[in-house]
Amino acid sequence: MISYEPFWKTLKEKNISTYMLINKHAISSATIDRIRKGNGISTQKIDDLCSILKCQVSDIIVYIDDEKN
Repeated sequence: MISYEPFWKTLKEKNISTYMLINKHAISSATIDRIRKGNGISTQKIDDLCSILKCQVSDIIVYIDDEKN
């Protein structure tokens, strides 16, 4: 499963709020809501966020293997 936990850590480290993403960088509130709820977002949105935050994809999302062995 994809987790957005690194996204929230990156926002905090960069001192950027979701308000700033929405109002200054034109990231839609629907995208922020999808991230909050753990729903999928497009690779284009991930690219946009990486560009805005000057970070790597791994600073936005991480794959967690939820399969029980």
